[in-house]
Amino acid sequence: MSFENLNLHPAIVKAVLAAGYTSPTPIQQQAIPELIAGHDVMASAQTGTGKTAAFMLPALHRLATPAKIHGRGPRILVLTPTRELALQVSEAASKYGKFLSRINVVSILGGMPYPLQNKLLAQIVDVLVATPGRLIDHIERGRIDFSRLEMLVLDEADRMLDMGFIHDVERIASSTPADRQTLLFSATLDTAIEKIATRLLKTPKRIQIASPHAKLDHIEQRMHYVDDLTHKNRLLDHLLRDATIKQAIVFTATKRDADSLADNLSAQGHKAAAMHGDMTQRERTRTLTGLRQGRLKILVATDVAARGIDIADITHVINFDLPKFAEDYVHRIGRTGRAGASGIAVSFASGKDGIHLKRIERFTGNHFEFQVVPGMEPRTKPRFNRNDKPGNRPYSAAHKTRRSWSNDTGNTRTTTQGFREDKKSDFRQPFTRDTRRRSFRDNKFNNQDSFARAK
Repeated sequence: MSFENLNLHPAIVKAVLAAGYTSPTPIQQQAIPELIAGHDVMASAQTGTGKTAAFMLPALHRLATPAKIHGRGPRILVLTPTRELALQVSEAASKYGKFLSRINVVSILGGMPYPLQNKLLAQIVDVLVATPGRLIDHIERGRIDFSRLEMLVLDEADRMLDMGFIHDVERIASSTPADRQTLLFSATLDTAIEKIATRLLKTPKRIQIASPHAKLDHIEQRMHYVDDLTHKNRLLDHLLRDATIKQAIVFTATKRDADSLADNLSAQGHKAAAMHGDMTQRERTRTLTGLRQGRLKILVATDVAARGIDIADITHVINFDLPKFAEDYVHRIGRTGRAGASGIAVSFASGKDGIHLKRIERFTGNHFEFQVVPGMEPRTKPRFNRNDKPGNRPYSAAHKTRRSWSNDTGNTRTTTQGFREDKKSDFRQPFTRDTRRRSFRDNKFNNQDSFARAK
């Protein structure tokens, strides 16, 4: 199938072909006809499969016909969870609509100065791309007119749910016309997303291209066990000196770690920079521009960059810290291997990451075997067993789960059962932990001589 078969406006097809795309992806093949027909749609597909074009092309197709209501307000509203994703959507709208006459795309984001945004909103707006918090500020100040809005798009709805934006999204939706067309795009369609769709969409068409557990076969996934932070830093420096790396994203757990790690890598001679939520929009835009133009080779980021970065030269993703949620792992490694290309994802796991690793394996359907770099082997073996069963837990957890309390009310001894006292114990403790709450009469200070010596 080609884009000409999707009944899109010829000017849009021309722009798509000029961008180098020849055939639509599966999500585009199924979503575009339903959207052109005017149906509400809730769609799910893996990251990097062309979801942005799947809703932006039919949105631009709608703009090819004159508006029924005159005004300055937007005809298309796209809500995104992050500023980076909003900028990506705005760029896609401008790229695919460049052959349409007088298409004005405006971005309203946190971190941008209000005077500039007020000036942009004073013009006639066709496509408005916004983050929920900043958009509500303008709605409350009466600076946006939704009277001619025709389409509302919720992009990465699952991420907006995770970030606590759903109440803001519902508030924004209540300010728009009831007869609007509503689109919900998400990487996953779980129960929470279904509830949101029930409240905001009218008899939507459901499109699910791939299961959220589908494997990313075009991305090679590696796992390394690390002893401590020093071992992790040495291993990271070694991996980043691989000549096959064009550009890489290194994910950390906190903003402070992102800044610190970026500084360390720069001191080691790497072209690295950090990006996280505490940076201003100008700083984040400058960093992404440097990455796109090749001035930066390594981006050290928190999960704020897990969605919304689409750079073809990112060949490697490194999870310096494993994410807490398995879904974030998929979105992180999805920054490489874009548009069907191959990529490599490397993750570090320490002894405290057992539960996170188990969740990732369950969610992706993969079982990771730890790989070793010669000369940088870990000093210790992995301290967690992903095949643990309730009756066969590691020694370190046994004393927290099996205890015996004496029936003798006069005895205040608490004993953790090991194999010496409980032949039926499954934990085979090599010792019996014994703690005693002694009464005053048993105390060593119970006689005058001992009490005097203690004083």
